[in-house]
Amino acid sequence: MRFNLAAKALKLQLQYQDILDYTDIEPAFRAATKGRADALITLNSGVLVSRTAQIVSLAERNRLPATYTQVEYVDAGGLMFYGVSLVDLSYRAATFVNKILKGARPADLPVEQPTKFEFFVNLKAAKQIGLTIPPNVLARADKVIR
Repeated sequence: MRFNLAAKALKLQLQYQDILDYTDIEPAFRAATKGRADALITLNSGVLVSRTAQIVSLAERNRLPATYTQVEYVDAGGLMFYGVSLVDLSYRAATFVNKILKGARPADLPVEQPTKFEFFVNLKAAKQIGLTIPPNVLARADKVIR
C-alpha cells in the first residue's frame, strides 16, 4: 500500500483502525490513543461521513491533529482537508455528459485523473488542540478558517 511506503520513507509508524460500523468509532479512537497516535488521517467512508461531528469531536478531545478527505469535516470544525476539488470534478463530468449527448461513445472518451486539489485549514481547530500552523503552510492553503 502506498501509505506504508510513504510512512517508511518518513520513518513513521502507521496504525490502522478498521471502522466498519458506527459502533467501531469510539473503540478505534481508544485504540489509537492507547497506541500513542500522534495524528489522524481519515479515508473516504460512508460510515465516517455519516458521523462527521463525532469524528471531529473525538479528534479534538484526543488532541489529534487530523486531516480529512472531505471538506465537510473542516466545515464541522475539523483541522484540515486536502483532496480533489468537487466543483472541478463536477465541471469535468458536465463536459463528458455534453460530449455523450452530442453523440460521443462513452467507451471512446479518455479516462481522466483529477487535476485540481484543494487545501483548507481551520485555525479554530488548531487552537483547540494547541497546534500552531506554520505561516508557509497557511500561505499554501486555498481557504483558512479563522
